[in-house]
Amino acid sequence: MNREFKIRDEIILPGETKHLDFFISRLPTGTVINMPVIVGRSKRQGPTLLLSAGMHGDEINGVEIVRRIVKERLFVPKRGSVICIPIVNTLGFINFSRENSGGKDVNRSFPGTQTGSLASQIAYFLSSEILPLIDCGIDFHTGGNRINNFPQIRTVFNHAPSLELARVFSAPYTLNAPLRDKSLRKHALSFEKPILVYEAGESMRLRKHSVDVGVNGALRVMKHLGMRDEAPTPRIPSTSLKKSVWVRAKRSGMHHSVVRYGSEVSVNDVIGHITDPYGKSQIVVKSPSNGHIIAINNLPIINRGDALFHLGFENDD
Repeated sequence: MNREFKIRDEIILPGETKHLDFFISRLPTGTVINMPVIVGRSKRQGPTLLLSAGMHGDEINGVEIVRRIVKERLFVPKRGSVICIPIVNTLGFINFSRENSGGKDVNRSFPGTQTGSLASQIAYFLSSEILPLIDCGIDFHTGGNRINNFPQIRTVFNHAPSLELARVFSAPYTLNAPLRDKSLRKHALSFEKPILVYEAGESMRLRKHSVDVGVNGALRVMKHLGMRDEAPTPRIPSTSLKKSVWVRAKRSGMHHSVVRYGSEVSVNDVIGHITDPYGKSQIVVKSPSNGHIIAINNLPIINRGDALFHLGFENDD
């Protein structure tokens, strides 16, 4: 619907493009912390798409994806409207931290409150000011704590509109991912507003391939929604994964992976080793089933029970 947008006291009319700054907090020094929101609107009617990133402050690939879309003015649609938020968690971003101040995760704080923690206040801003305006969205993430994710879209396969958007995005992997309590994705879906979650790369490290796949997928979604006339064709078909499990360390030590993420493995394939630091012992890590390596833990020092490999399966067995 092509109507007047109002975010707090800011009005964005059809045909306008605006870069807005919304007050979030102040540092103890008095420095103001704002959340930039960039809006592109067409005069022609159409849906509204949200492109957000930086929900976790150390996940940089997503920030770069939305930055590129803004910098190259790809967010200005032929129909409808696009809302871009390159950094949701500003304090986490400047502190190289996944969480906000107080150790709170913004993506476990929805719908939020006006008087709660800062993470809860940010979630409330998105819930009350942004979500009512949109029809769907893509939330760009990066693997946390040195988890290196192969580019993947996470959605719920039993919700047809979400699955349709995921297939249009066409990341190398499309993963059926359960909804997390108090997450943006679960909260938005309660209002029938599908949010795709894109995961690629690892925290505090930019990867061009991850960024390129994210930008191209967003453009394909925009084309599908009638916002663009053209979008890149996927280089490879997406593989649908119905479920996934983590292969965990059976002992502490030094972790050496011997497979690449994005590779297909068979049951009992050796996918890694765990050694002690003194050259006395070594054990192998084997794949428990046929599947796809969709993420690898790049931390070299691990403890028993740590997640090492994220294994995705094309069937439920």
